[in-house]
Amino acid sequence: MRILVIDPFAASLDWSLRCIADGHKVKWYVPPPSKPSNDRSFVGKGLIEHVASPHDWYRWADMIVFTDNTKLIELADTWRKQGWPVVAPTPTTRDWELEREIGQKILKQSGCDVIPSKSFSDYDKAISYVQKDMGRFVSKPDGDADKALSYVSKNPADMIYMLQRWKKNNKLNRGFIIQKFVPGIEMAVGGWFGPSGFNDGWCENWEFKKLMNDDLGCATGEQGTVLRYVKNSKLADMVLKPVEDALHRENYVGYVDVNCIIDEQGTPWPLEFTMRPGWPLFNIQQPVHKGDHAEWLLDLCQGRDAHNFKLNEIAVGVVCSIPDYPYSTITRKEVCGIPVYGFEISEDLHPCEMMMGTAPQEKNGKIVDSPCMVTAGDYVLVSTGTGLTVSSAKSKAYRTLKKLEIPNSPMYRTDIGKRLLRQLPELQKMGFAAGMLYQ
Repeated sequence: MRILVIDPFAASLDWSLRCIADGHKVKWYVPPPSKPSNDRSFVGKGLIEHVASPHDWYRWADMIVFTDNTKLIELADTWRKQGWPVVAPTPTTRDWELEREIGQKILKQSGCDVIPSKSFSDYDKAISYVQKDMGRFVSKPDGDADKALSYVSKNPADMIYMLQRWKKNNKLNRGFIIQKFVPGIEMAVGGWFGPSGFNDGWCENWEFKKLMNDDLGCATGEQGTVLRYVKNSKLADMVLKPVEDALHRENYVGYVDVNCIIDEQGTPWPLEFTMRPGWPLFNIQQPVHKGDHAEWLLDLCQGRDAHNFKLNEIAVGVVCSIPDYPYSTITRKEVCGIPVYGFEISEDLHPCEMMMGTAPQEKNGKIVDSPCMVTAGDYVLVSTGTGLTVSSAKSKAYRTLKKLEIPNSPMYRTDIGKRLLRQLPELQKMGFAAGMLYQ
């Protein structure tokens, strides 16, 4: 198969290389950077063919895959209408994720309970709103804004402080919502959707978003995740199945995920949609996908279910990075070329911002420069492990990661999955995560 991958953030190197290993031909388009710190042209160098323009290659492709929903989605709509198999959101379903108020409206219209929230594009008005209500709030940005602008307050005073700080530092580039805080356990569920509806297998998942152990430090996109595919999911019944008609109306093809807070009464409160593959979620899903890495997506586009998910097998993934992640403000050349000794693409090692280079290595008692996988950014790789329990999958992911040597201060959390030891029994009392074992 010939596959054109439209990848604004160069996120899909791992999956694309697995497709090449399966015998497919892949053309990879990564748009030019808006500033030096966003330059991803190094990613995949020596490993995959970059192309200068998607317009020159879409007619060549048997399938077109968009890995994100912030750029070039209008092209996906055009090509889909022309008859090409396209895995991508539509401009409308993109807004379910990027415009949070729209996403909440879709959920409410589908019969789901939603948390009271209000949209703002002015910090002073948001501050006045919090002062008037004096409740505990969560702030979340619209669009692809800095994840550090997501904040869970402890009280109204610190929410107001953060709003004042963001205003002073001129952080507003899009709107944001102020949402009532609901205590509970965070859990998400996703599914792969095409013309025939959802494929068989719900992806229940638990994200670990903070930089440091015990959920300390700044918010990042995600530091690691625990997931499994299951035949039946109470959470999917409550927050994904209700939006199936809306997805059909929009001719959606791809992955859709809803992240929730489940309160003490067992009510799931949807927080946000993800209308695209998740990163690093898609990397972590790979070990629990069976067979060819691309054919099942073409089946999805054409309304067939390849039944390629390993049901009930647990996967744990851990993100490994180097400074100055998660801020990523320095130029790419300063975080490129660092060797990752011991790295080989395997079921449990997933390259993210990497490329082929050279590095000093010992050969026959001498140190010589030899070909080696090296960094191409500060978001280096994902290590995964699978098993029938969270504990066994987690241990395998960390054993794999510890075999690697990276000279430049590698960083990763050492507690991915740990909080589920406490949370799984609570969830299962309410009927969620049925049959899942921690150890």
